[in-house]
Amino acid sequence: MAGNSSKIVIFAALAGNGLIAITKAFAAAYTGSSAMFSEAIHSAVDTGNQGLLLYGLHRSARPADARHPYGYGRELYFWAFVVALLVFAIGSGVSIYEGIHKIMNPQPIENPMVNFIVLGAALVFEGAAWFIAFKEFNKKVKDGKYFAAVAASKDPSIFAVLLEDTAALLGLLVAMAGLGLGILLDIPELDGLASVIIGILLAIIAWVLAYETKGLLIGESANSEVETNIRRIIAKQSSILRVNEILSLQNGPMDILVTLSIDFKDGILSQEVEATIAKIEKEIRTAQPDVRKVFIEAQSWRTHNRAANGN
Repeated sequence: MAGNSSKIVIFAALAGNGLIAITKAFAAAYTGSSAMFSEAIHSAVDTGNQGLLLYGLHRSARPADARHPYGYGRELYFWAFVVALLVFAIGSGVSIYEGIHKIMNPQPIENPMVNFIVLGAALVFEGAAWFIAFKEFNKKVKDGKYFAAVAASKDPSIFAVLLEDTAALLGLLVAMAGLGLGILLDIPELDGLASVIIGILLAIIAWVLAYETKGLLIGESANSEVETNIRRIIAKQSSILRVNEILSLQNGPMDILVTLSIDFKDGILSQEVEATIAKIEKEIRTAQPDVRKVFIEAQSWRTHNRAANGN
């Protein structure tokens, strides 16, 4: 379900950015606008990035095998990190370079109305793609805390597209402002300045995306709700004395690994221990469908502490 939602978001952005990139490129070549050229590069990079995210989703869906016993879920995180690098290296770098070049060598923009028409149409298409991504992302937002939702999200295929589309909308507004003020005030350097601002904006987006995907790539725990639900399930078992430790690892957007160390009450028969473990595992999988693997160890609190302290 979540995988299908991610693909819908990416396909919508891919279609919109592909058409917009071609249109912007023709407009930039026709009018000589630096800001429009930066926007064309921006949309082209976004199109390629969405292709990489789709590839990452496809690769991450492969089943576990002998070489990768926990599956390939985190491959999506790798490709999302590559996307962040591309946004920074190509999108931001080229935009800033082109902007500085136009500031140093300003030239009048020919047929500016073409740029405004293209930018206006791009706002409509980018806005539609942004709305689709925002609508899907908004399902995971609690109490209007959008930045916290980005930090907590385990699916970069959605928040990467949302961040890119947000940068695209802001970039379009900057480009329109640069073009308009440059023509109104007869200062062609403002077109180049708009390109530099677009590049800086892309660099910020790239940093946020790289920072968030780095944590997922290295290995993050699941959201706190997962541990809360697991503790609630264990608390219902009368044969358990205490929970020594709960460890979780997010292997993919819908793939969580959980390991538990549980201290059972003295005098509990081995059959009851086995039955309780089987019951806990079943209830965890029912309550948290994203938990793909559960490993439960019956261990006394003292033994666990000695092992944890290296004794």
